[in-house]
Amino acid sequence: MEKIQVVEIQDPIYEETYTAHIQKNGDAWIGWIPEVPEVKCEEHTQELLLKTLVHELHEALEAEEEAWDKQIEEDLKAGHLDHLLEKAEENFKAGKYYEIEDLQKLLEK
Repeated sequence: MEKIQVVEIQDPIYEETYTAHIQKNGDAWIGWIPEVPEVKCEEHTQELLLKTLVHELHEALEAEEEAWDKQIEEDLKAGHLDHLLEKAEENFKAGKYYEIEDLQKLLEK
């Protein structure tokens, strides 16, 4: 088995950079992305491995996003987020809010 190589992979949709670890293992190449443990691949060439890693990473990120969306919907239906809405309404009525433009100016400072 050869030394592990580190390759950065940019996901264009989610605009994040991930670190792929790839390694020649006999006649094949193996690779994984530590930040997304479910992404592990094996291919016959390094080029194909990198393409597969990018594809599998994107699939895993989409699945994670779908699971997150489903959980938020379930939490909303169950009323688990009602307290946040109530607090936001209280703050709004008390004048404790910023117009978007003002908030952007504060964040730019």
